[in-house]
Amino acid sequence: MAETSDVNVRGIFAFAVGLSITGVIVSLVVWLLFALFTAREAQRVMPAFPLAAGQENRLPPEPRLQTNPRQEMRDLRSAEDAVLSSYGWVDKKAGVARIPIGEAMKLTVKRGLPARQGTLR
Repeated sequence: MAETSDVNVRGIFAFAVGLSITGVIVSLVVWLLFALFTAREAQRVMPAFPLAAGQENRLPPEPRLQTNPRQEMRDLRSAEDAVLSSYGWVDKKAGVARIPIGEAMKLTVKRGLPARQGTLR
Protein backbone atom coordinates (compact mmCIF):
# COMPACT_ATOMS: atom_id res chain seq x y z
CA MET A 1 0.00 0.00 0.00
CA ALA A 2 1.44 3.36 -1.11
CA GLU A 3 1.26 6.39 1.07
CA THR A 4 -0.48 9.44 -0.41
CA SER A 5 0.99 12.91 0.04
CA ASP A 6 -0.93 16.09 0.74
CA VAL A 7 1.86 18.24 -0.67
CA ASN A 8 2.22 18.91 -4.39
CA VAL A 9 6.02 18.96 -4.78
CA ARG A 10 5.83 19.84 -8.47
CA GLY A 11 3.64 22.92 -7.70
CA ILE A 12 5.97 24.16 -4.93
CA PHE A 13 9.00 23.76 -7.19
CA ALA A 14 7.26 25.60 -10.07
CA PHE A 15 6.27 28.45 -7.69
CA ALA A 16 9.87 28.77 -6.41
CA VAL A 17 11.27 28.88 -9.96
CA GLY A 18 8.65 31.44 -11.04
CA LEU A 19 9.35 33.61 -7.97
CA SER A 20 13.10 33.50 -8.65
CA ILE A 21 12.64 34.45 -12.31
CA THR A 22 10.29 37.29 -11.34
CA GLY A 23 12.84 38.55 -8.76
CA VAL A 24 15.62 38.56 -11.36
CA ILE A 25 13.44 40.41 -13.90
CA VAL A 26 12.36 43.05 -11.34
CA SER A 27 15.98 43.57 -10.24
CA LEU A 28 17.07 43.97 -13.86
CA VAL A 29 14.30 46.51 -14.57
CA VAL A 30 15.19 48.53 -11.46
CA TRP A 31 18.90 48.49 -12.39
CA LEU A 32 18.08 49.71 -15.92
CA LEU A 33 15.84 52.50 -14.53
CA PHE A 34 18.62 53.69 -12.20
CA ALA A 35 21.08 53.68 -15.10
CA LEU A 36 18.61 55.71 -17.20
CA PHE A 37 17.95 58.22 -14.38
CA THR A 38 21.68 58.60 -13.67
CA ALA A 39 22.45 59.30 -17.34
CA ARG A 40 19.55 61.78 -17.57
CA GLU A 41 20.64 63.59 -14.39
CA ALA A 42 24.26 63.79 -15.58
CA GLN A 43 23.09 65.66 -18.68
CA ARG A 44 21.16 68.32 -16.80
CA VAL A 45 23.55 69.31 -14.04
CA MET A 46 22.54 72.75 -12.85
CA PRO A 47 24.77 75.08 -10.82
CA ALA A 48 24.10 75.11 -7.10
CA PHE A 49 23.39 78.85 -7.10
CA PRO A 50 22.10 79.86 -10.55
CA LEU A 51 22.06 83.60 -9.79
CA ALA A 52 25.74 83.52 -8.80
CA ALA A 53 26.92 81.71 -11.94
CA GLY A 54 29.66 83.68 -13.64
CA GLN A 55 30.12 86.06 -10.71
CA GLU A 56 32.76 84.14 -8.73
CA ASN A 57 35.45 86.83 -9.10
CA ARG A 58 33.16 89.83 -8.83
CA LEU A 59 33.97 92.13 -5.91
CA PRO A 60 31.29 93.87 -3.86
CA PRO A 61 30.90 97.64 -4.24
CA GLU A 62 33.05 100.06 -2.23
CA PRO A 63 33.70 100.32 0.67
CA ARG A 64 35.00 96.80 1.10
CA LEU A 65 35.39 96.54 4.83
CA GLN A 66 37.30 93.28 5.11
CA THR A 67 39.63 92.07 2.41
CA ASN A 68 41.36 89.42 4.55
CA PRO A 69 39.14 88.62 7.56
CA ARG A 70 41.34 85.87 9.01
CA GLN A 71 44.47 88.04 9.12
CA GLU A 72 42.45 90.96 10.48
CA MET A 73 41.11 88.73 13.28
CA ARG A 74 44.67 87.61 14.13
CA ASP A 75 45.81 91.24 14.22
CA LEU A 76 42.86 92.21 16.45
CA ARG A 77 43.55 89.37 18.88
CA SER A 78 47.27 90.18 19.08
CA ALA A 79 46.45 93.87 19.75
CA GLU A 80 43.98 92.86 22.49
CA ASP A 81 46.55 90.50 24.03
CA ALA A 82 49.12 93.31 24.02
CA VAL A 83 46.69 95.60 25.88
CA LEU A 84 45.75 92.87 28.39
CA SER A 85 49.35 92.02 29.19
CA SER A 86 50.89 95.49 29.56
CA TYR A 87 50.78 98.57 31.75
CA GLY A 88 49.42 101.83 30.38
CA TRP A 89 47.26 104.85 30.94
CA VAL A 90 43.51 104.72 30.43
CA ASP A 91 42.98 108.37 31.44
CA LYS A 92 46.20 110.15 32.45
CA LYS A 93 44.43 113.32 33.66
CA ALA A 94 42.16 111.34 35.99
CA GLY A 95 45.02 109.09 37.09
CA VAL A 96 43.40 105.88 35.78
CA ALA A 97 45.89 103.25 34.61
CA ARG A 98 45.60 99.68 33.42
CA ILE A 99 47.61 96.73 34.68
CA PRO A 100 48.14 93.30 33.14
CA ILE A 101 45.22 90.92 33.59
CA GLY A 102 47.32 88.41 35.53
CA GLU A 103 48.30 91.07 38.07
CA ALA A 104 44.69 92.24 38.34
CA MET A 105 43.52 88.70 39.14
CA LYS A 106 46.22 88.30 41.80
CA LEU A 107 45.19 91.59 43.41
CA THR A 108 41.52 90.57 43.34
CA VAL A 109 42.31 87.28 45.07
CA LYS A 110 44.48 89.07 47.63
CA ARG A 111 42.04 91.92 48.39
CA GLY A 112 38.75 90.12 47.76
CA LEU A 113 35.68 91.38 45.94
CA PRO A 114 33.67 94.30 47.33
CA ALA A 115 30.43 93.32 49.05
CA ARG A 116 27.22 95.29 49.43
CA GLN A 117 26.41 96.60 52.85
CA GLY A 118 22.95 95.55 53.95
CA THR A 119 20.96 93.38 56.24
CA LEU A 120 20.16 89.79 55.60
CA ARG A 121 16.55 88.77 55.89
